[in-house]
Amino acid sequence: MTALQTQKSVGAGERFSRWANKHRKWLFAGPTMAFTTLLLAVPLAWTLYLSFTDAKRSVRRDFDFNGVQNYAEVLTDTERFWPAVWRTFAFTAGALTFELILGMIIALLLWKPFRGQGLVRTVVLLPLVATPVAVGMMWRLLFEPNIGFINEMLGWFGIPPQPWLADPATSLATLTFVDIWQWTPMVALILLAGLTSLSDEPQEAARVDGANGWQRFWYVTVPLMRPVIIAAVLLRGIDALKTFDILYATKGKGGGAFHDVETLNVYAYGLSFDYNEYGVASAVLILFFLIILAVIWVLQMQRKARES
Repeated sequence: MTALQTQKSVGAGERFSRWANKHRKWLFAGPTMAFTTLLLAVPLAWTLYLSFTDAKRSVRRDFDFNGVQNYAEVLTDTERFWPAVWRTFAFTAGALTFELILGMIIALLLWKPFRGQGLVRTVVLLPLVATPVAVGMMWRLLFEPNIGFINEMLGWFGIPPQPWLADPATSLATLTFVDIWQWTPMVALILLAGLTSLSDEPQEAARVDGANGWQRFWYVTVPLMRPVIIAAVLLRGIDALKTFDILYATKGKGGGAFHDVETLNVYAYGLSFDYNEYGVASAVLILFFLIILAVIWVLQMQRKARES
């Protein structure tokens, strides 16, 4: 190799090195971003395609394009779709409200150091360690009408057995309680991380000004914790909207009609795997996806409005 060729090779190498150093964030993150985008885009595009077809029964059957017929069928279904929408939001709102309140209480209790704090934190986080399916099966046994421990414990106080999962009036509230039991520790962990990052100066200043404990919490701690609270609401709210495993594992096919706790995820699952109505199920999932996007947009707008 001549000196001129060597100089050109070194020059090209230096130019590439400068270019790579300038765009290193895209070079490192690009492959992962491309893979993640592909992983999301392909199933979403296929689901969107199926939602405009009459796909049903055998997967080998040819699909015919039927336009918006599936969407019209779903949006006019007042027996299952719209009740499922209501249950989805009722379940999410109930679970999220109690998880935020209880999570904040637990975080405040664990905020200041005390003897045995490490053990208490470990015990509080135990429900978060178990898988949702295992949690669902455990509570299904506990709520069993005949041999379940919950009804056995009520009997000690003279209270008759309750059809926790069999009665439509109590089944959704019961499953909301199961979700609260498992996911409150996660909210508490997020809020505790936010509390530990706060400075002690605002609290001390409020104490010097004569503010009591409740006033310091409401007028000092909560405003400072607002970004963390919004983050917890976003993370847990989106996750609660698409809850499936706890509902299906706890309620299953027994304990009364399953439709009384049917959320949008469960409804779409039943259409796909019980009735093989893939086109209609895809339309439900696309509508559910749009609902989630709308909820995220509203929460983001509220967050920006509070920050501005």
